[in-house]
Amino acid sequence: MKKTSVLATLGLACSIFLAACSGGDGNTSANTTPEGQSLSGKVTGDGSSTVAPIMEAIVEEYAQVEKDVLVSVGVSGTGGGFEKFIAGETDFSNASRPIKEEEKEKLVAAGVDYSELPIAYDGLTVVVNKENNWIDSLTVEDLEKIWVEDGTTKTWSDINPSWPDEEIVFYSPGTDSGTYDYFNEVVLKDGDLVKAATLSEDDNVLVTGIKGDANAIGFFGYAYYEANKDSLKAVMIDGVEPNSETIESGEYTPFSRPLFVYVNNDAVKNKKEVRNFMEFVIDNAAEMAEAVGYVQLPEEEYKKTRDALDAIK
Repeated sequence: MKKTSVLATLGLACSIFLAACSGGDGNTSANTTPEGQSLSGKVTGDGSSTVAPIMEAIVEEYAQVEKDVLVSVGVSGTGGGFEKFIAGETDFSNASRPIKEEEKEKLVAAGVDYSELPIAYDGLTVVVNKENNWIDSLTVEDLEKIWVEDGTTKTWSDINPSWPDEEIVFYSPGTDSGTYDYFNEVVLKDGDLVKAATLSEDDNVLVTGIKGDANAIGFFGYAYYEANKDSLKAVMIDGVEPNSETIESGEYTPFSRPLFVYVNNDAVKNKKEVRNFMEFVIDNAAEMAEAVGYVQLPEEEYKKTRDALDAIK
């Protein structure tokens, strides 16, 4: 798949419903059931907007292999996705952070047995408008000064006297986002996010807002920056640029992080189309992660993930 065609899927912010018109040569699990009949049915997921570009690309490819399996994927954020997963409304849930203890407890209470499947690395990327010529690199301490609510109207000169005396314009993922949770843990440290921030679970809304204001700053997954790097500027963290090498090596600290899919084990056991789709996800995650601007895991990690899925009997 060409990268440009994959990135075009980023505009599908709410959900995708894809089915192919003809079969193809898939790369993973067989295209048919053991009885030789084509698969059919529905597979439903929801969750992280950060994981969405990978999943949308995978679904598009899967639709060329299994024409009678309808896969739908919502984008309500990691937290929102887990709520639906706990309620039994979805077969899988995309997440840009590990599952929280309280979410685990709710799944146990609901009788939902699940498996965690890592699929790629991301680098949470801080971005500013392309016209911003005063910021190249920030520290985590700088980000804390910028983003934590302190009751004042913040200007760039408040952070550095040599910067413009212009009010900062903030764009942030919504509070149901795993990216927000990660940023909260690393930067806000449970302080309040600035009240002036525009929040959205749709990262494309954040991209558009930052593009439109010279004083804007925001953050989201690396793939959204990669898709818009001609019109946005990535900020280095402690002098380290976010890219595939620094994200994979962990040098881009503390913003390198894994991305996950959580799957309902009973759905894998009882629905052939769910097992088949999840096999396809794991077997194609590395290629699709690279195609949309994320970083693939080491090959042995995908083997471990596939083994974990195969062990669900």
